[in-house]
Amino acid sequence: MIYIGTSGYSYDDWVGPYYPPDLPKKEWLSFYAREFNASELNFTYYRLPNAWTLERIAAKTGEGFQFTVKAYKGMTHEREDNTEAFTQFVAALRPLLEANKLGCILLQFPYSFQPAAEHFDYLRRCRDLLQDLPLVVEFRRADWLSEETFAFLREHDLGFCCVDEPRLKGLIPPVARVTGPVAYVRFHGRNAKKWWQHEHAWERYDYTYSKEELQEWVPKLRQMDQEAVKTFAFANNHWQAQAIDTARQLQMLLQ
Repeated sequence: MIYIGTSGYSYDDWVGPYYPPDLPKKEWLSFYAREFNASELNFTYYRLPNAWTLERIAAKTGEGFQFTVKAYKGMTHEREDNTEAFTQFVAALRPLLEANKLGCILLQFPYSFQPAAEHFDYLRRCRDLLQDLPLVVEFRRADWLSEETFAFLREHDLGFCCVDEPRLKGLIPPVARVTGPVAYVRFHGRNAKKWWQHEHAWERYDYTYSKEELQEWVPKLRQMDQEAVKTFAFANNHWQAQAIDTARQLQMLLQ
């Protein structure tokens, strides 16, 4: 089963390009869920979610809809004395689990997170603290790409997050690997000029994919879907709702 959607859905700059100007913000997710069957929740990176919020979010989508939840920054970027953050994060996921709408947790680590012994140990700690929940790991640097890493992920039932991003030295190239029950791809855009040098964070994701660029992933996604229980593909080129166009194109190309 391939689930396609966008990384986040609540962007003010999507009003006009995607959301009707007269649509109340509280109805944005319901509007989105009429077209897509999954969404990656990103606000959970900036603040710990609570069960009440996730219960309300889940109620705005129909049966079969899936959410993937980005781990709180205190679990991936601020890694000291954070056991309580893990405990609160797991507790907040209860409504999604009860509604059968939790696709996985996305653990996105910073570029400074290198393939060192202490970081492999930290990944083991994440697996222990997050119990048997489905987990996917997104690395930001290419030196993680090794058979040792892939074997480690398989051993600990951790998915590998594939990415499409600028072809810059040190970044992850567009490899497609499945190491756990959940396969995952994030389309960040290929804005090489603004990836490292930008005034505003959104500039990095200001990119419109061509049909030909997305077509490169069609055979990869189909193969990943053969190997995984669930496959997620999320467009993160979110500025001015460009991600909506990316997700729509992927849907059409995979039909």
